[in-house]
Amino acid sequence: MNDAQHVCLSGYQEYSHEEMIRRAASFRDQMQRRRSVRDFSPRPVPREAIEACVATAASAPSGANMQPWHFVVVSDPQAKRRIREAAEREEAALYGGLAGDEWLADLEKLGTDVRKPFLEAAPVLIVVFAQPYGLLPDGGKKKHYYVQESVGIATGMLVTALHHVGLATLTYTPTRMGFLRELLGRPENERPFIVVVTGHPAEGATLPAIERKPLGEVSTTLG
Repeated sequence: MNDAQHVCLSGYQEYSHEEMIRRAASFRDQMQRRRSVRDFSPRPVPREAIEACVATAASAPSGANMQPWHFVVVSDPQAKRRIREAAEREEAALYGGLAGDEWLADLEKLGTDVRKPFLEAAPVLIVVFAQPYGLLPDGGKKKHYYVQESVGIATGMLVTALHHVGLATLTYTPTRMGFLRELLGRPENERPFIVVVTGHPAEGATLPAIERKPLGEVSTTLG
């Protein structure tokens, strides 16, 4: 017997083919202006805008609708400083030999190093946590499904939403991120997934001179 309950679809908006193409091209152009920024201005950003972007991310699809994520918004200067200090200790290990020669050579092309000033300079860090399992009221555990995929989709939607409202972003993943759970006081069922750094770019911000692969190299159409 199937006990699933359903409600009628609402809110769906259909467009003509012409409007679909126009909207797709407009959104493509907007998103192709997105770049990962490492030079941030300390200018504040509206809390309401950040909350709306996080709510957008939390609307992502997830395996069995378990919604296996938690977003911690960090704007406190002392908390950001502690995160930077811990991250740079991990980066020292990475650049000091934990990463192989090939990895370090690829990082050199981007101009990155042990120093992570953006973790303090940017007004907001959004630390995304993944939950391999949920905690039940009686202390038991509830298995979550397709956690990495679900949280990855939510993170992509978060970055897209932040760009849409005019904020720059950087997705940052220290090699070992366990310190984030401790520093932010998160429970045992959460694992750090990624740090989304966001704010306005600093005046004169620079970017690595890189190019995206052409569409034909990353996409195949059948039929």
